[in-house]
Amino acid sequence: MPTLDRSPALVATGFLAIPVAQALVGLPSDLLARIEAAPIDPELADTAAFSEAYGYPLDGGANCIVVAGRRGDEVRYAACVVLASTKLDVNRVVKRLLDVRKASFAPMDQAVELTGMEYGGITPIGLPAGWPVYVDARVLDAPEVVVGAGLRGAKVFLPGVVLAALPNVTVVEGLATEPPPSNSA
Repeated sequence: MPTLDRSPALVATGFLAIPVAQALVGLPSDLLARIEAAPIDPELADTAAFSEAYGYPLDGGANCIVVAGRRGDEVRYAACVVLASTKLDVNRVVKRLLDVRKASFAPMDQAVELTGMEYGGITPIGLPAGWPVYVDARVLDAPEVVVGAGLRGAKVFLPGVVLAALPNVTVVEGLATEPPPSNSA
């Protein structure tokens, strides 16, 4: 099993995406002190692969999903953060939050271009300033969550309450749903 060489995020800016490193510098020191980062094998960036390879619990992983909603000719973007063990409710909750008629995951190339981050590494830290960041309330209960670092070759570790205190974050009850139980016989 590979090991994680974690260090304070501000010290680790060399392996974070530029928008992420820039956003970290602007955070209050009490938040910044509780954020760590570590380089990882980029082939293991997807949440399930990372959890299995590094022995990190799946319910401690969080996915940051870029959503695009349309109302008339206007496109509205947001980032949604949910635990990896849950599923984002795009069709009801996100649509209502964005006040749009239709909402869906943003196309990969568009998400990458707009965020300046790599697909599979998009994180709520360092997103475009005008974007809302919706965080499922269950994330706050996690003593530590792991999210992308803007690049596939690193991860960021922080308490759920610190994630909720980041700029533009709104905590939303029911942003995600529990997946249906599997029918394993």
